Amino acid sequence: MLLLQIESLIDGEDNETGVLANVSAALASTMPQFFWTGFYLVNDDELRLGPFQGTVACYHIPYNKGVCGTAWARRETLVVPDVDAFPGHIACSSLSRSEIVVPMFGAAGKVWGVLDIDSKELSAFDETDKKYLEKVTSLLSKQLGK
Repeated sequence: MLLLQIESLIDGEDNETGVLANVSAALASTMPQFFWTGFYLVNDDELRLGPFQGTVACYHIPYNKGVCGTAWARRETLVVPDVDAFPGHIACSSLSRSEIVVPMFGAAGKVWGVLDIDSKELSAFDETDKKYLEKVTSLLSKQLGK
């Protein structure tokens, strides 16, 4: 159901900021267990804060640092049940207990950003979340012509 809502929400839109802002809002309002939902976009050798819903966030995340930078470097979705146990975790908020980060791939296979979602609960994310959030990022890449 949420995938269909997101598809209709972004259909025909090419405003990257607007699309990412509305998708983060749709995810946050539909999934109340997510306390931070947003995007970091690749800019040279770092991720820079993009549209999000939630508390204040880090502006810059280096390549291969923290959960977001590591997901970018590994080119794979990371499901982290306990962020305090993740080596090099960057604590943008002390409220974050678990996290999922999904890289967004362009047509050439290059990562152009990540979808980052945090929860105040331990082990809040699973393989079902991974599967559907990867579908969301695929829709975004296709819609935005990445």
